[in-house]
Amino acid sequence: MLGIIGAMDREVDALRSAMTDTREARVGFTRYTKGLLYGVPVCLAQCGIGKVHAALCAQGMILNESVEALLNIGVAGALRPTLRIGDAVIARSAVQHDMDTTPIGDPLGLISGPNIVHIPCDAALISLLRRAAEQAGIRYEEGAVATGDQFIVGLERKQRIAAAFDAAACDMEGGAIAQCCYEMGVPYAAVRCISDTRDGDGREYLTKAQLACQSEEKLLKSFLPLYQQNKRG
Repeated sequence: MLGIIGAMDREVDALRSAMTDTREARVGFTRYTKGLLYGVPVCLAQCGIGKVHAALCAQGMILNESVEALLNIGVAGALRPTLRIGDAVIARSAVQHDMDTTPIGDPLGLISGPNIVHIPCDAALISLLRRAAEQAGIRYEEGAVATGDQFIVGLERKQRIAAAFDAAACDMEGGAIAQCCYEMGVPYAAVRCISDTRDGDGREYLTKAQLACQSEEKLLKSFLPLYQQNKRG
């Protein structure tokens, strides 16, 4: 079973409505829905905003649902000027831009314990996401997705994060989910659709986020059959 995590209602509601043969469970504030999405067995969860919610959700899904892989979906802010509203960013790695122990000599973003900055995404899942985006006619770019417990605004700040991590987009959950998967040995991938451009702000997000979610749904409709075929092949 594939695990799929989004943070907000708008990122998961349409997907949940498309599911059949569903069963639901709640752990804390997290709602887990198991069933078939476009004919593929999945466990879908809305984790809530931020790294702590995301980590709790991912760990619960890994331990309680025994998912074979985990996909993080949703919207993101662009860190590159080439990314437009509705474009997809397929993560090659996940980083946590707000992890900072540089005063004791560590590189920016180092996650203590695993001692890693860039958590790699699963190569096979990346390949399937590329094919899905191409089939769906959704423009995409690849790169790191940078996570922190902040909604990032301001061009200077975006440029600083992009330069530090070679990051294409920023979010508030992916890095925490990736860390859980990395430590638990579960394949991880992320695809985020752009809701606000590099030169945009919170107002752009408020008016464009739904368009990004529609792109995400279209991409997943192509991805899930490919994922299932790959498993059988």
